[in-house]
Amino acid sequence: MLGLALFFAAARPALAQSILRDSETELLFKNISDPLVEAAGLDPASVKVVLINDPEINAFVAQGQVVYVHSGLLTAADNVNQLQGVIAHELGHVAGGHSIRIYDGAKQATAISILSLVLGAAAIAAGAGDAGMGIFAAGQQAALGSFLAFTRAQESSADLAGASYLSKAGISGKGSIQFFKKLQNQEYRLAIYAKDSYDRTHPLSSERIATLEGIYQKDPAWNRPIDPALEARFQRVKAKLIGYVTPQEAVKFYPETDTSVPAHYARAYAYHLGAYPEKANSEADALLATAPDDPFFLELKGQILLEGGHPKEAIAPLRKAVANAPDMPMIAVMLGHALIASEDPKNFNEAKQVLKTAVNRDNDNPFAWYQLGIVYDREGDEPRAALATAERNNLEGQDKLALASARMALAGLPQGTPDYLRAQDIAMVSENALKKDKKYREPKPKE
Repeated sequence: MLGLALFFAAARPALAQSILRDSETELLFKNISDPLVEAAGLDPASVKVVLINDPEINAFVAQGQVVYVHSGLLTAADNVNQLQGVIAHELGHVAGGHSIRIYDGAKQATAISILSLVLGAAAIAAGAGDAGMGIFAAGQQAALGSFLAFTRAQESSADLAGASYLSKAGISGKGSIQFFKKLQNQEYRLAIYAKDSYDRTHPLSSERIATLEGIYQKDPAWNRPIDPALEARFQRVKAKLIGYVTPQEAVKFYPETDTSVPAHYARAYAYHLGAYPEKANSEADALLATAPDDPFFLELKGQILLEGGHPKEAIAPLRKAVANAPDMPMIAVMLGHALIASEDPKNFNEAKQVLKTAVNRDNDNPFAWYQLGIVYDREGDEPRAALATAERNNLEGQDKLALASARMALAGLPQGTPDYLRAQDIAMVSENALKKDKKYREPKPKE
């Protein structure tokens, strides 16, 4: 029973990896996934594609309508069509409710395991010890086989659903086949290839290719070319990600002889993280020379200056970036940070307005709340500084700190105001979470 429980625990997606957030990447994800989301009969406003910092070539869904893509998968994809194929498959899991139904498979397997324990114990009690142990072992194997068969069925279902979404969206399935062949080559290279998929959570790549290739080749979109504009954006995003997560490798993949936009992008991040500010600035300037008004190039320039200790110089490119992309709250947060870091009180009011607008558009950014809290503190507005801190702690799962900050905010905010009600909400949520934690004890008031 313990072995089966451990397997189920390992089978659940790990959500502890760090999430990578980037305005340009998230916009690309939205633009390439929205047609597929609509084809799946889902609401594009409710579905998110999130990037996780993990080198494995993987993607998964957890509870809710969120598709998680590993950074290793994005950097392994050769073109945007391959990424679209992966997202279409994962949306098959979302639309099929597989993250919830997985527990049905676990329940069925657990029932088999429990039955084997009962029968095995009865055999041992009757004096047939060896037979009882054999029943235990056979039951565990049967339970595991049942669960694996269930997950393979879900994967096959998601493959077929993804194929239908690509077809409805008028997107070629070539990328999907290409990516499965890439996975198949990896199976061969890592010597994990098997003749059948009996003991696997997923069907073999060869099985999936054989099933899908015939479906895709009959689809009218099979020979439809990749949108060149989307492909160019994908290559930019891929390059900047490589420069960020593997800076040492980036300069090998994109040598200085390569003067393409993706190459400048990758080297800019690699040099910035490697503490070569002059080289990083040079690469950013090369990008801006090709497109002076590109908000993401301006964001990069501002980031290099800000994180390189030059916040005042970072303000101008970041202001321009925000003006050119007013619907990108993360760029606005960086501008707010630069304004605060300038240590010029004249910039604080602008920083407050920029940050308030940013959190209204995207209130899931802990760093934005941290910066807004700094502004309120500098202004002497302690209740709202406490509320901003409570927001940040709440997002970071720091329930005890969130509760303390929310109570501090409640003590100073006017009752009935939106801020007061929000502080009440955070306090209630945090307190309920803490009550579920047996280690937490409410501090007794001093007499």
